[in-house]
Amino acid sequence: MNAALGSGFVALGLAASIVGLAAQAVGLATGRARLLARAPATVVVLAVAAVGQVAVMERALITRDFTVAYVAQHGSHRTPALFNVATLWSALEGSILLWVLVLVGYLVMVAWRFRHRLADPLVGWALLVLFAVCTFFFVLLAGPAHPFASFDPWPGYDGPGPNPLLQNHVLMAFHPPILYLGYVGFTVPFAFAIGALATGRIGEGWLVETRRWTLLAWTCLTAGIILGAWWSYEVLGWGGYWAWDPVENVSFLPWLTGTAFLHSVMVQERRGMLRVWNLSLLCSTFALTILGTFVTRSGVLESVHSFTESGIGPLLLGFFALVAAVSVGLIAWRGDDLRSEGSMASPVSRTGAFLGNNLLFGAFAFVVLLGTVFPLLVEATTGDRISVGNPYFEKMTMPIGFALLFLMAIAPALPWGRADSGVLSRGLLAPAATGAAALLVAVAVGSRGWAPTLAVGLGGFAAGGALRPLLRAVRSGGLWGLLGRSSGGMVVHLGVAIVAVAFACSSSFIRQAEFRFEAPGDQATIAGHQLVFDGLVEVERPEKTEIQVGLFVDGQRYAPAISRFPFGGRTIGTPATRSSWRDDVQLAVLAVPDDRGSASTVVRVTVQPLVWWLWVGGGVMVVGTLLAAVPARRRKPAGRGDGVFATEGVKR
Repeated sequence: MNAALGSGFVALGLAASIVGLAAQAVGLATGRARLLARAPATVVVLAVAAVGQVAVMERALITRDFTVAYVAQHGSHRTPALFNVATLWSALEGSILLWVLVLVGYLVMVAWRFRHRLADPLVGWALLVLFAVCTFFFVLLAGPAHPFASFDPWPGYDGPGPNPLLQNHVLMAFHPPILYLGYVGFTVPFAFAIGALATGRIGEGWLVETRRWTLLAWTCLTAGIILGAWWSYEVLGWGGYWAWDPVENVSFLPWLTGTAFLHSVMVQERRGMLRVWNLSLLCSTFALTILGTFVTRSGVLESVHSFTESGIGPLLLGFFALVAAVSVGLIAWRGDDLRSEGSMASPVSRTGAFLGNNLLFGAFAFVVLLGTVFPLLVEATTGDRISVGNPYFEKMTMPIGFALLFLMAIAPALPWGRADSGVLSRGLLAPAATGAAALLVAVAVGSRGWAPTLAVGLGGFAAGGALRPLLRAVRSGGLWGLLGRSSGGMVVHLGVAIVAVAFACSSSFIRQAEFRFEAPGDQATIAGHQLVFDGLVEVERPEKTEIQVGLFVDGQRYAPAISRFPFGGRTIGTPATRSSWRDDVQLAVLAVPDDRGSASTVVRVTVQPLVWWLWVGGGVMVVGTLLAAVPARRRKPAGRGDGVFATEGVKR
């Protein structure tokens, strides 16, 4: 029953998306406003289909209906309730269901937001693009993804459950949906960008329509990436949180281009410049989300995150090529109209800083993209399988990251016009003092090596550059001064500075060792932390058997474990982490006594400074974007409008 009902909802969604796409196309081509006005009714049907198919799949998972092939392949009576619900997005077919649900949710919000402007060609084209994207993903569900295929289970059948790594931490329930909200959210500004190109309304109006949609998508993508790093850190037990894994990289790429857009959009609003840049950045951001979907779901690259190979890979790659071709074609078609009206008064200005910022973000994205897809290109051309390791990414991205921190520090002190040396020196005095103080503190506490020490200094410089306008805003408007795109952007900058310093210190000053314990009471010491072995405890759970290793860290007991899952006899580690503002001590069990004669318990201990501040910095970034989305209470200065990360009150 669930298989038939779910397939019916998929068919309904596909039919509704095709009808909506056709109605928008005919309405725009003929100017028949009546057809355009029917979009909300079609959207309601789409919403029923999207919610219905997810509800049916969740019902099948919760009731363990193994007549649905997806449940038979990924469900189990042994899976705990929370992870049973999250099994929906633990594999290929279910993840497409979630993608469609989020996409249709955004379509519903757009149709509601612009319900009184459905006859506006810009809105009409945006809805047409959204219907087209919906159609493509419903085709995937109706074709190669096919989540509601039937299965004939034999008596007593029980499925394997989701991948053990995906049912080992609560963040499994939150990281993928939040990341999808960011990924899919960029479809909305992309749709309006295409609408602006199609209608020729390429001024600043479409930017106003998409500003908060872009902020929403960027916020969710930022939160999703941070939660993903946290999940990796807590679950994999290798002592890290970012490995330049291909799937990590493809989530980072649209973040880079989206961040570049949020900065450069200000230049268009203020100076009428960078129109081609902004349209290209938005189109690239959406295209990169499709490329990321291809990498994640086609199995063409090896990753702990990617799903197995499937038939949707060629379709996703073709859709990516179509998006790229249409975007480039439309931008080329409107080339003459996109010529900038304004000009840059001086390279030493905020306009110049944002242009440099764009170039650096573009270079960063190119470096990451090249390192991610190069193995795929080599395999496609020569048949050889290679991998690009961390040294490439670290060496290539480090100087770009330093330059971005420097620009982030000086940009708030720069005027939009030509910079006066006196004003500039006064504006940079406090940030420079903050950076120098951070540098001295780093050296005093034992920082060695030019790269992490420089990162701390530049992080302090950037934090000072953000704190100066924030303090001025609070003095003039109280806590209400933190509201608005200007102050919210500076809060985001502060979060980025915190993350940069924490990333540099935690990755540069990591200490790791393996210890063997024979009997309770055995002790070890690492980086000033005292470890005491407290024996083994075996815990039986419905889905797994845990062998917990009792360890006291500085007097507090922790219980890292090895978890043995019955299906396939797979064994994975369950690390334990003692986290504090100063450093983290992570314990990962590598071996326990077994029947083969080993009497030792082997534990890998990793000590990293300032890891806690990564999650704090990520939270500060999210809070900053939320503040940026709220209109400022104070009176805005005259002008063409502020951008997302502008600083109000600076003389232009």
